[in-house]
Order: sequence, then structure tokens, then C-alpha cells
Amino acid sequence: MSSSSLTARVLQLNSRLRGGGTDTQCLALAQGLSQLGWTVEIAGPIDSPLSPENQGFAFHPLPRFRPWQILALAGVLRRTKPRILHAHHGDDYWTALLASRLVEPRPLVVFSRHLAKSPRSSISRKHLFANVDAVLAVSSFVSQVLLHGHDDPASPIPERHHRGSCHISPKKLQVIHTGIDTSLFRPMGAAYTLQARQKFSLHPNDLVFGMIGGFDLPVGKGQRIFLKAAQIVMRRLPHARFLIAGSGTMEDLLRDDIRHLGLEDRARLVGQQPDPLLLHHALDCLVHPQIATEAFPSVVLEAHACGRPVIASELDGIPEAWAIGGLGQLVRPGDPSALAQSMIAISENSPLTSEEQFAAHSRVASQASLPVQAQRVADFYRRLMAR
Repeated sequence: MSSSSLTARVLQLNSRLRGGGTDTQCLALAQGLSQLGWTVEIAGPIDSPLSPENQGFAFHPLPRFRPWQILALAGVLRRTKPRILHAHHGDDYWTALLASRLVEPRPLVVFSRHLAKSPRSSISRKHLFANVDAVLAVSSFVSQVLLHGHDDPASPIPERHHRGSCHISPKKLQVIHTGIDTSLFRPMGAAYTLQARQKFSLHPNDLVFGMIGGFDLPVGKGQRIFLKAAQIVMRRLPHARFLIAGSGTMEDLLRDDIRHLGLEDRARLVGQQPDPLLLHHALDCLVHPQIATEAFPSVVLEAHACGRPVIASELDGIPEAWAIGGLGQLVRPGDPSALAQSMIAISENSPLTSEEQFAAHSRVASQASLPVQAQRVADFYRRLMAR
């Protein structure tokens, strides 16, 4: 069998499976690898809200208590004998590493790093990545944090002040961007956009800016910056409207901001949306004013794949995601005035043509689609097994 066609058994470890971005990526990768001929099984919590079995994968339930989880995972490894054990959450790294040491033959252990942060524990920073077989970083910035750390002492966000480096060989690190479903996220035309506007009670001539993402305390994805910018924009653009989609612990605070900033008739919280495609097409422009850490925002890829411009913070891994589609503008993080100026500038541009929208979709599809991600991970697995 040629190296390009070599496949093996892979066990994906995910102790959450609650539906967040990392969980969605884990299941999408499993699906993509399976379509390429790999045998993929998943180990996760016994009470998982997401059931991999419903997607056709063998599922191995694990207890929540960590020591029992390690022993249970070792038992799964003995029975299934996977060639690759791939852990997706930081909480799963030690579990995967220790369980793999309890069995023979030992699987190759791979970590996916979805966070632009260093592990809190100095023990983990010193030993965790030094003992794993390989690490997949979702962006070059994440790779940089692991290898060299990152300092931003002037940031108002404490977690940005210092991110320490980890003991890891550069040879173990591979950057593979996360992918999105570009068969779903694509330009849909004027009629679909009108339908989307009607769903959110928007006028066809409204200029709609929107944010998509969770907004847990203390800062969410920068929703309060967005609302401060909206107050400036509405003075210049009376037909501008502002949507915030998502959920989180900042909801009452954001509603207070909307009242205090005089945005009651302009800005709305629309909750968690079950149809992200419809939501993207209701917007003229996605705004992503992150001020905390950010590894590689899939929502930026989704908007670009739908042919929507994106105004986003020039911070962490965001420019990597933004550069793939390349529509819109990057702005200084944490500055409502700069953000507002970019939003006003977007309104002065001619609407994107269908050719421009489909060109952006093609760029995303060729560089950050789910099949592209799965193929890159499969190729990475093969290189790892051949060492």
C-alpha cells in the first residue's frame, strides 16, 4: 500500500462533547477522516449531549472522574488498539498521555491546540508538550504561543499580559487551520437575503452590522465595544442596524448598554440562532471586535464564504483567518472610534458583486474547508506514522 493511501484506526478523545466550537470541529474532523477511509472511533463522557453514535461512529463512554477516566481510556486502548490517539481539549491532554503509557502497543498521541493560551500549570508547560508525539496548532499564532509565548502588558485583559512558552520541539508542531462547511456557507443571492432580512424584521434598505458569538463575562467577544461603536455610527448612518447573536452571562449588561447608549430602536440581541446561514445573509457586514485571546475564528471564515465583508480586530490569530477571504478591514482592538470609522467606510463602498462574493467563497473553500482540513490531518497522520 502506498504511503498516500495508508490509513489506520484513530481514537478521538473528547471529554466534553457539549456542542462548542472544539466539539464541532472534533466531530467534523472525524467525519472527514472517515470519508477518506480511516477507521475513526470516539471516546467521550458517558452523559454526552452530543452522540457520536448518531453520526455513525463507535462511541466509548468514559467516566467523569479523572483517575477513573484514565484507567477506562487505557482499557479502550487495549481493546481497540488504535494507531493514533487524538485529544482535542486541554483537559484531555494528561488523560491521553497517561493512558497511552499504560498499554502496549502504545498509540501515537496527538494534541489539537484550539486556544491561543498557555497551560496555567508550570508542570504542564514543562512536561506536557515535551512528551506528546505531535501537536496540531489551529493557527501560526497558536504555534508561536507554544514555542515562544506572547506578552501584551498594555492590554486591559489580564490573560493577555503574559502567555508563557512551553517545552516543545518545533519538529512536533504542525499548523493546520480549522475548516468550515463551505457547501453550507456560500453566497445565496438577493432573494435569500431578502428572506433573511424578513426573518429578523429588517427593512431591505437597512445597513446591518452584526456580531456572532458567545458573550460570557468579563468581555465576551467585544460586544460592548461593538455597541459603543454603534452609537457613533448611528449619528452618521440613520438606517444602520446592529444585531448581536449568541448567548452568555453578559446579557443583562448588554441590554443596559443598549438603553444607556440610546440604541433601543437600532440594536437587538437576537439570541442563539439555529440557522447560521440565514443569519449571515441578514448582515451586510460581520463585526468581530475581539479584545481577549483568539486562536482562529471560524465565524470570520463563515462570513467570507457567504460573500460578506468582515471588520475584525488585528489581534492574535484573527488576521490569519481574515486573510483567507480578505473582504473588509482589520482594526485596532479595543477602540470604538476606529471600529466605527471602519463601519462607516464599509457603508461608502459599492456593494460586492456576485463575482467578488463567489471569489471569496472559492478562497475559503480551497484553503479552509472541511475536506481540505481532513486531508491535511490525514497527511499529517501518515507522516507521523512513518517516522
